[in-house]
Amino acid sequence: MKSILKELMGWIVYIVIIVGLAWLIITFVGQRTQVSGSSMETTLSDGDQLIVDKISYRFRDPKRYDIVVFPYQYEENTYYIKRIIGLPGETVQVIDGYVYIDGEQLDEHYGNEVMLDPGIAEDPVTLGDDEYFVLGDNRNNSQDSRAANVGVIHRKDLLGRAWIRIWPLSGFGVIKHE
Repeated sequence: MKSILKELMGWIVYIVIIVGLAWLIITFVGQRTQVSGSSMETTLSDGDQLIVDKISYRFRDPKRYDIVVFPYQYEENTYYIKRIIGLPGETVQVIDGYVYIDGEQLDEHYGNEVMLDPGIAEDPVTLGDDEYFVLGDNRNNSQDSRAANVGVIHRKDLLGRAWIRIWPLSGFGVIKHE
């Protein structure tokens, strides 16, 4: 009887350790998420499964073109995935469908169409010390910083950056951010 209890306790301790390690990894290191919608096409597609890197922003600042995940403030358990375009202290404006940073047209390399709706960026948007301006790659089909209900994103709200696409297998690999 004692050997059965000893074996059972061993398994319980083992399971508690595994659950604890899984919780630590999901909370602080990485998390699986699924892309829903077409706002990041052609970079990411509806149904893509990703691992979000939750640790790197503890050691470095987010960079322009990073693809980030953040919570949508008006709906619980809803997260947006967008590309960082404007950095803290910069002024972002959309003129004739193109992004301008501090008065200079942004040189973008991921094949987006000209924006039809500049939203709040029709007028210059100056970012604060911890604010980021984000856009979806599929500019004419994206709820992003141009929309008043999304607006600029604060550093504390960045869950992490898209790191690896794990599904579909044909697209498996590290996600390019530039």
